[in-house]
Formats: sequence, structure tokens, C-alpha cells
Amino acid sequence: MSYNTSAAGSGSRNTTRTFEFGRTHVVRPKGKHQATIVWLHGLGDKGSSWSQLLETLPLPNIKWICPTAPTRPVAIFGGFPCTAWSDVGDISEDAPDDLEGLDASAAHVANLLSTEPADIKLGVGGFSMGAATALYSATCHILGQYGNGNLYPVNLSAIVGLSGWLPCSRTLRNRMERSDEAARRAASLPILLCHGSGDDVVAHKHGEKSAQALSSAGFRNLTFRSYNGLGHYTIPEEMDEVCNWLTTRIGLEGPRS
Repeated sequence: MSYNTSAAGSGSRNTTRTFEFGRTHVVRPKGKHQATIVWLHGLGDKGSSWSQLLETLPLPNIKWICPTAPTRPVAIFGGFPCTAWSDVGDISEDAPDDLEGLDASAAHVANLLSTEPADIKLGVGGFSMGAATALYSATCHILGQYGNGNLYPVNLSAIVGLSGWLPCSRTLRNRMERSDEAARRAASLPILLCHGSGDDVVAHKHGEKSAQALSSAGFRNLTFRSYNGLGHYTIPEEMDEVCNWLTTRIGLEGPRS
């Protein structure tokens, strides 16, 4: 699936970028379908890598949708093309955010969720850049719109971010203060963030600062978990935390004997 986005440049002409998303892998629920979660991979990865892991989790009531990001030049790799949900030149609070890329990826996620039945709870999760995109989707849901001002169309019930960071953290609090509805939504949206203290790709401090920025902006239903010595990968202990948290927060039924 492709998305065309237009943005006014510094000159008089508009520039248009087309994003071609890769293959989407779906893990269907083994029990009663109660929730659908779009799970977003990290930089340079693909949806199938995570679908294989998610299929093994003891969460029979969740349908997992694992899309693959577009292949694009990425500044942090010197312009070398790889799968990425947005462009990124540096992982820090002061780095510029690729709003056009973030909006296109958030819109792709919302489109994947938009056809789910009305009684199904919806969520977004991810690892590394996928976690960053999940958190960006959360802010779009809370504010009711994408960064470009277009309406955000789905209602999210849970957000999970592993080894990630919060895009647009510098402007979030000011944008939140303009809307009482956004404050109400933020206070009730469950978010789980997990980060390893030994992460040498996305430093643990970025996960901490993201959690602090979300909390100060009014996200009160937020859980932050640190894992001593964990690098830029996941471990069974972390995935157990995700399973337990999702079961509690979404209110899933246990597996039936």
C-alpha cells in the first residue's frame, strides 16, 4: 500500500513523497477475538520477524498485525536505504522529527485497524523505531489529529513500546494544554514502556525521558519498566511483562481449557 504526502517546502513549490509499505503479516487469534494490535518492527527489520515471536505468546484473544515499513534513505545511516517508519538522523530530544514520514506511518497503522469489528479493542506496539511510531500514534489519537492536521480516525486502548523513544516530545505538552478532551484521553490511555539499561542503540535515558515527557503531558496510566543489563533486544522476561500487562489493561479472558 502506498501513501502520497505533500508538504510545503522553503520555496514556492510543494514536494511530494510516496511511501510504499511492504508485506503485512497477520497472526490470527487462537481463541475468542477480543483485541487487535498492530506491532511495528525496528529500523531495517520486517514484519515477519516479529510475527513469528508474537505467535508464540500465550495471548489467544489477540490478533496481531505486523506490517513492514517502506524502504527509504535513512540519515542516521548516511542516506543508505533500509526499512524505516520515518527518517531519523539522530536519537535525541533536540533532533528534528520527520513529521511527514511519521504521519504516513501512523496513517498506515490506523488504516490497518480501521476495518476491525466495533467491539474489538485496538492497540499499537513496537520495538525501537516501531515503539517511537507507536507512541506517535498514541499522541495522534489523544490530540485527534495527525501532525498535518488531518483527523485521526481510530480509538486506541493500549500502547506498548520496547526500547524506543517519543517523537515530537518538545511540543507535546503545549499541544495537550490546548484541549480538555486531549487531557481526558491522555489520562486514561494505558501505556507500557520497557527499556534495557545496557541498550547501546537507543540509550536507556531516552526511554526514561520519554516516559517523563508523557507523564508531564498528562499521560497518567503509564508504566515504565527497566531491565538491568538488557541491550537493544527483547528477552522472555520482558515479553512476559507485556503479556501480563496486556491481559490486565485490556481485560482479556484467560485461555480456555
